Order: sequence, then structure tokens, then C-alpha cells
Amino acid sequence: MKQTFILLLVLPTLVFAQSKKKKLKLEKEANMAIENKLQQHIRYLASDSLEGRGTGTKGETLASQYIINQYEAMQLEPKGNNGYLQNFDIDEGKHANAATTYLIVNNNKAELQKDFFALAFSANAAANGNAAVALNQANNPWFKDLKDVLEENQNNPHFDVEDYIKKEADKVAAKKATALILYNSSNITDNVQFNKNDKSALTKIPVLYVTKNGIKKFFSDETATQNIQLNVALSQKIRKSKNIVAYINNNAATTVIIGAHYDHLGYGEDHNALDTGHVIHNGADDNASGTAAVIELARMLKQSSPKNNNYLFINFSGEELGLLGSKYWLEHPTTNITANYMINMDMVGRYDTTHKLTIGGYGTSPYWSNLFSTTTHKNLLLHFDSSGSGPSDHEAFYRKDIPVLFFFTGSHPDYHKATDDWYKINYVGEREIVQYIYQLITATDTKGKLTFTKTREQQMGKSTKFTVSLGVIPDYGFTGTGVKIDGVSGGKLAERIGLQAGDILLQLGDYKFVDVMSYMETLSKFKKGDKAKLHIKRNNEEKVFDIEF
Repeated sequence: MKQTFILLLVLPTLVFAQSKKKKLKLEKEANMAIENKLQQHIRYLASDSLEGRGTGTKGETLASQYIINQYEAMQLEPKGNNGYLQNFDIDEGKHANAATTYLIVNNNKAELQKDFFALAFSANAAANGNAAVALNQANNPWFKDLKDVLEENQNNPHFDVEDYIKKEADKVAAKKATALILYNSSNITDNVQFNKNDKSALTKIPVLYVTKNGIKKFFSDETATQNIQLNVALSQKIRKSKNIVAYINNNAATTVIIGAHYDHLGYGEDHNALDTGHVIHNGADDNASGTAAVIELARMLKQSSPKNNNYLFINFSGEELGLLGSKYWLEHPTTNITANYMINMDMVGRYDTTHKLTIGGYGTSPYWSNLFSTTTHKNLLLHFDSSGSGPSDHEAFYRKDIPVLFFFTGSHPDYHKATDDWYKINYVGEREIVQYIYQLITATDTKGKLTFTKTREQQMGKSTKFTVSLGVIPDYGFTGTGVKIDGVSGGKLAERIGLQAGDILLQLGDYKFVDVMSYMETLSKFKKGDKAKLHIKRNNEEKVFDIEF
């Protein structure tokens, strides 16, 4: 009887222990399955065969096909405008190829951009002949020093150097010049630059600008006759790109958007890599890791989906060129939804206890503080950032007054380098992040549509090389001349002087802007305490502001 009683006490304990052991085993197997899937995705997306997934390239197309195959296998609903795809063009403006736009002096080839460049309104044509800087003869290229006209108009606010050059090109063409070669021997800023967005009529003859470096290298002796061969071949550069959009429809009133960009740097041909050489940039962390996380979250939500929201999964292209895919989707949505909030994952593959997991967008809804104080996680160390803006795709959604969360495990020495490879990913850490995000999504399920709040602003770009800033967020997709403002940072100079979204920055001091790059180059010339006049266009009116950095 006593033995029977003891056995009855022991059996439940044994059953409970076995049940717990089985549960731990199943949990371990489930975790391993997610880690294996994440590794499978990242190994393929970051393989050399995809050649770095450059925007609009064959490698990006292969990546899109892989992602679509995953969604098809899960039986997610396609929500692009062509199945899962949303095709869009990226207009990169005019482009000069070094092989077809050239300047050769006495059989020595000048370097495009460093020694010379063609003006964007130049005729596409070739010219050859023997010419000297000091002597212009018919049926040969002619030289023109801008020094005199710049000195004459130094204090003339209405002088437009581009307009002058166009008229000068027509004038010398009438005198049988076969090309116009410009240079500036003065120290006056001339603002002659290549404007890729120029849409004006072409001149009758080719027009080149030789830099001070090019003059020193090839034309230091003004009286010497040089044999010159030149050609201008400018073309409009359009990239064919694509977002990928999939959907879980729970017939709910609101939809949670879960996204990540899947493009990367290709061979570094867009000059946004931090290393040198024409090498494949596989982008395992940036952003095959985020892409893999979206795929696995889609799988988890398909298998067990909280029912009070629908779920829209978007893999964006064009992020590395300026958040172009996310902006395009917001301007041309492929489905009619009421967005509840947006989750963005960009570089979530290098979790460690030093960098922690940064969660941005903490301040974009008052609900987020309650959410993070009531959810638990076993192993993750968290760092919170309140700002809804930042250098990734959640920025575009924040600009549309949608609450956002941005998950990021921090930068590292392989960022934007060819060494960002699949075997450096912390797959256990990424799996824990994916599971944590799923837990957060589940916790929001009964909270209805979240309230949006504005936050402080991040400064432009992931890395800046200047010491002053206006405090504006540029619209990288703008295809006009100048820099269009997408947003204004709270408390910064731009807000204090009254700049607003939609304004177009045209000139700072003596320096005119044709695009974001020329704007950034101009900022590098200023330091704190400097004063200057800022010229902008608001609607069709030009305004001038006196500023001090």
C-alpha cells in the first residue's frame, strides 16, 4: 500500500518531466528550423551568382524570383500590379560613359570627371582638329576662358553662367567652331557642373569643360598647338526595378506593413561602397538579413496569424539609391489598405551584446512605450531610438504619418564593403529577433489602429563628412534641378528660418546645386559661424534667406 502511494506521487512528476523535456526538444527543433531557413535565404541572396543585387540588375531579378518562390510556396496572396511584382522605372538622368565621351590631347586620353566633363546640354557629336588655347581657328575646336565674363558679372545677381555658355556655343558655331572647350583661369566660383537632370535644348556643337587639373596636365602652354580628338555621347539612364508585394487577408479593418529592402550595391558602380575596386558586394547583413527576416515572419504569420490585422509584406528595391522603392509604393500603392503601422528590418544579422538591437521609431506612437514595457524576451539587449526618420525605408512611411518600428543590429567594419558575407551572420541572434517581432505583432492585435505622433528628426544620410547642416531630409527621387526637401528636422536651422517640405534648394552662397551630391559638396565648404545667402524655390517663387551656421 505504501509503495503504491509513493508510485502515485512519483508518476505525475515523471510525466511532467518527460512532457517538459519533449516540449524543450520541440522548441529546439523549431528554433533550428527557423535558423536553417534564415541561413538558406541569406546564403543564396548573398551569393556571388547574384552579383550584389544592384538595383535594376540581373542579380536583383534573380533575388526577386527567389523571394516570390517563397511566397508562392506559402500561398500568400500576390499584391503587386503584375502578380507579386510592382515594376517601376528609376530615372537617373543623363549619363556620360567614359568609353564614348572622351577628350584625347596628342594621343593622351583625359580622365572623365577629373580632367574634363561634357555639359549636359552639349550636342552628341565628335570633333577633331589642331587647336591652341590662345588661337581659335575655323573648322577646329575653340577654347574659351570664363575669367573675363565672371569678373564682369561677379556682383550681378542676374548673371546665369549656363545661359551665357549656351549663347556662346551658338555664337562660335556660327563662326565654324567644331566644339567649344571651356575653362576658368580665375579663382571665382563659376558653378559650371554636369546637371544630370537638365532638360534644355542641346547646343549645335559639343561643349566640354576642362578642370584646372586638366588645363595643368594638357594645356599649360597656351601657345602650343595640340591635336585634339573629342566625342560627346550622353544618354538618358533608366533602370527597370521592382518591389515585391504579398498579402495575408484576415478581412480586418487595418493592415500591418512588414518590409525590408532586398537591393544592394552590385559591383559598387554607383559609388556608394566604402571600399575600392570593381568587386561583388554581397550584402549579407545589408540587407539579405532583413529580407530573410521578412520571409520567415510571413511564414510564421501564415501558420498562426493574429486576426485583427491584415499583413502586407513588401520587399523594396532602390533603397541604396535613396529609398526609391518605398517612396514609389507609397505614391503608387498596389492595394487599398488602411495602414496600422509599419515594421522595417534593415541589417538585423549581426546582433551581439556590444551593439545590441536598436529599435527605432519608439516615439512614433504613444502605444510603443506600453508595448515594450509589457513584452518580454530572453536574450536580447535592447536600445531604443525615438526618431521615426532615418536612412532606411521606414522613413518614407513615417513621412505619411504612419507609426513605424525600425529594427537594426548596428553598423560594423563590413558595412558597404565586399566582406559583408553570409558566414558572418549571427543566425541564432536573428532568429531571436524574428521571434521577438512576431511576439510584438501578436501583442498589438487587440489594440486597434495605433495613434501616430511626430518625433525629432535624424540628420541626412548614414554617414556625413561635413561639420554644418541645414537640417533637411532630401528627396532622393527628385528629378529636377536642385534639392527638393522631403522633411525638416525639428529645432534645426531649416525649421528656424521657415523652410518646409516641398521647397527646392537652389544655391548657398556662391555655390549652386544641381542635385543632392552637389549640395553635400557645398556643405563641406562651410563651417560653424559662417554666414551665407540661401536661395530656394517655393512653388514658382524664388526666395532668399540670410543664414548663419
